[in-house]
Amino acid sequence: MANHYSALKRARQTERRTVINRRSKTRLAHQIRALRRLITTKDAGAAQKQLIETFSIIDRSAKLGVIKANTAARYKTRLHLQVKKLAGATR
Repeated sequence: MANHYSALKRARQTERRTVINRRSKTRLAHQIRALRRLITTKDAGAAQKQLIETFSIIDRSAKLGVIKANTAARYKTRLHLQVKKLAGATR
C-alpha cells in the first residue's frame, strides 16, 4: 500500500477511473453486440437506427480513451459495411 499523500491520492483516482472506464467499455460492448444481433436477424431498418447510436458511443469511447482512435475507426467501418450490405440485400 502507498504511504505518501500523493501516492494515496493517485490510488484513489485510479480506483475511480477504473470504475468509469469499465462502465464505458461494457456499454460499448453491449451496444456493438446489439447491433450485430440486428444484422444477423437481417432487420435493416432497426440496424440503421442502431448504427447511429452505436457510432455515437464508439466516438465517445475513443474520445475518453477507452479505445484507441484507429480501433474506433475500424469498428465503425466494418459495422457500416455490414449494415450497408444488409440494406442492399433487402431491396
